[in-house]
Amino acid sequence: MRYLTGFTGSSGFALVTKSECVFVTDFRYGEQSRNEVSGWEIIIEKRNRHAAIKSLAKKLGIKRLAIEDTVRLGFYEAIRKDFRKVIPSNSLVEKLRMVKDAGEVECIKKAARIASDAFRKIKPRIKAGAGERELALRLEEALRKEGSEGLPFDIIVASGENSAMPHAQPTAKSLKPGDLVTFDWGARWGGYCADMTRTVLLRGKDLARKKEIYSLVLAANRKAVKAAKSGIKASAIDSAARDVIKKAGYGECFGHATGHGVGLDVHEMPGISTRGTVTLRAGMVFTVEPGVYVPGLGGVRIEDMVSVEAGGAREITSLPRRLEII
Repeated sequence: MRYLTGFTGSSGFALVTKSECVFVTDFRYGEQSRNEVSGWEIIIEKRNRHAAIKSLAKKLGIKRLAIEDTVRLGFYEAIRKDFRKVIPSNSLVEKLRMVKDAGEVECIKKAARIASDAFRKIKPRIKAGAGERELALRLEEALRKEGSEGLPFDIIVASGENSAMPHAQPTAKSLKPGDLVTFDWGARWGGYCADMTRTVLLRGKDLARKKEIYSLVLAANRKAVKAAKSGIKASAIDSAARDVIKKAGYGECFGHATGHGVGLDVHEMPGISTRGTVTLRAGMVFTVEPGVYVPGLGGVRIEDMVSVEAGGAREITSLPRRLEII
């Protein structure tokens, strides 16, 4: 909705025909929609959404209606009684959103700068004895102070054995000497998201294998970023990272996709995975985030964002990737 109309509220719908572009919302967003939405006919619904759609369809002579397949089942069942045919549509707008214009890329870059600056602010607090939840809270505070428009997703701070869980939630656990500590966080600017991950290592005993895993993940990250360019399949980037990890004998420890598109949503098309059939084009922005997760030992993930350009890919994230032992 925001992409098509500029509307940032939480309630409304757009109806598009060959000759009409109509935006409908309720009384709560009347003034907001008049400030944000231009080039669309704006209607404030009087009763309920179902009635508004039925009334508009009758006025415009609509018999066949395409509707996004993400709507609630109950809503879909109610709507389809009023039309000769209701066609579930999949990713119509999302496919348009895959290719960003210069203004969108600038918003993502600004979000990435905010995220990077916030992380730098809390780095001195990363030490043995600090709590995962404490660090997550400090990072959220820093993000907001740096200007982030809220959080695009819940911050991950995972230490020691918790770092072996790719989507771990911060716990009451305190960081210990020798822990791998993974931070996955982001920021939002102008509605657009940034997403990045860094893993650090606390000083302690028996660090050799953890250093080895870190070097492996970094090599996979660099190989995938280097492979990213216009004209290749998204799956080729995934293969570039995955092959490095497989050859080192850790293939079973890397079970998620290598990356995902980033824009108004923190997870959007294209998917950078083994099933990624999209051919990359200039203007696409996505993450590269290989990881290795060893239960009982810990995990490493290094996540960067890149934008595809004519001759290759430009990195949007700028935080250092070398292993930091704190």
